[in-house]
Amino acid sequence: MADTYTQIYIQVVFAVKGRSSLINHSWEEQLYKYITGIVQNKEQKMLAINGIPNHIHFLIGMKPTCCLSDLVREVKKSSNDFIKENKFCPLHFQWQSGFGAFSYNHSQLDNVIAYIMNQKEHHKKKTFKEEYIELLNKFNVEYKNEYLFEWIE
Repeated sequence: MADTYTQIYIQVVFAVKGRSSLINHSWEEQLYKYITGIVQNKEQKMLAINGIPNHIHFLIGMKPTCCLSDLVREVKKSSNDFIKENKFCPLHFQWQSGFGAFSYNHSQLDNVIAYIMNQKEHHKKKTFKEEYIELLNKFNVEYKNEYLFEWIE
């Protein structure tokens, strides 16, 4: 788009179906590289990606021509296939439906990137459920508990 100037930064968060801890440390780096490739092939800029065994976060610089729902759907579908094709997970792997998306301004990027890259330490103190609800509340996103991710308690 000629003469279109934007600055759109989105953090995307989604979980393994049932919030099961299926992402193994031995192959998570390959998964993150694969997802980064998908994002870049869709002409978006990956700024950070990380997670723990039951969910991932990634931060992208997004062009206004991108449909976020389509991008996340492609990331989930393709990465799910990638995990299955490489037989990374002996159990049935699937992402949960839905995702969280949170926008930031340029001055917040360093903090958001540090937060994403520090997921393993962060989750020694806080569960994914606590983190996710905190994000929803921080961004004033209305939600109904019955429509949140499928929780395993």
